[in-house]
Amino acid sequence: MFGIGGPELLIICVVALIVIGPKKLPEMLRSLGKGVAEFKRVGNDVKSTLDEEVSKAEAESRKKEVEEEMARRKAEKAEAEAAEAAGPPSSEGATAEGASAAPVEEANDKA
Repeated sequence: MFGIGGPELLIICVVALIVIGPKKLPEMLRSLGKGVAEFKRVGNDVKSTLDEEVSKAEAESRKKEVEEEMARRKAEKAEAEAAEAAGPPSSEGATAEGASAAPVEEANDKA
């Protein structure tokens, strides 16, 4: 406990018995025991309150992460649907433009 072993505790008890007296010693020890018990109870209450607050903070953090992930996925899905609605990127358009440019060049060469 506080680095107090058996012999030291025995000496403390003997000195307390001599100083306080045999009539008041049980009452003093009872009061001391109640004080220690109250101190432990308050300490446990503080610990449980801190644990609850940490759990709440972790739950809020996880909820925020999930909401952000859901929003990201929803945005990706909307982008994919918009791209699909606009049509696939046409490689045919580039070919058609290239094909139409060739006759124009040929016409300029003939003139």
